[in-house]
Amino acid sequence: MIEFQGKLDAFEFNHWQYHIPLSDDISSQMMDEKHRRVLVWIKDGGPFHMALMKAKDYWYVLVNQELRTQFKLDEKNSFAVKIDRDHSEYGHEMPEELQVLMDQDEEGAMFFKKLTPGKQRMMVYTVTKVKNPESRMRKALAIMHHLKLTQGKLDYKQLNELIKYYNKL
Repeated sequence: MIEFQGKLDAFEFNHWQYHIPLSDDISSQMMDEKHRRVLVWIKDGGPFHMALMKAKDYWYVLVNQELRTQFKLDEKNSFAVKIDRDHSEYGHEMPEELQVLMDQDEEGAMFFKKLTPGKQRMMVYTVTKVKNPESRMRKALAIMHHLKLTQGKLDYKQLNELIKYYNKL
């Protein structure tokens, strides 16, 4: 784990503008050819699963509005940052609800495992971001149902409709 004083910076060219720039020394220690996922702690809050991104001149991690508000981050003041490699399989912790379904449903698990790592991470995050355990279970059920229905081909519009249907149950 590496600790340093970070500073919020902003790109001027897009809406994903706020980020924490990282030195080449830090970024090189956090990644290899295939691995750019990191855990970040901001002011002792976290860990937050993030990805190292490359601008023309430097590496950075994006900082969303929620984190900027939660930690009262601005471009004027530096703050404590800790960063470490994310060794989790999916770039997020696997929610128990989705893991239970994958353990019980071999066909759904097979389709899940055939997804690209980014799509797997998106499905895990879709379930993880929900706080209520019942709602997480309904989302996980909808995802597994969708994967089997489409033979592992993600159709986000169809998946969202299925999630809405499961939320009404």
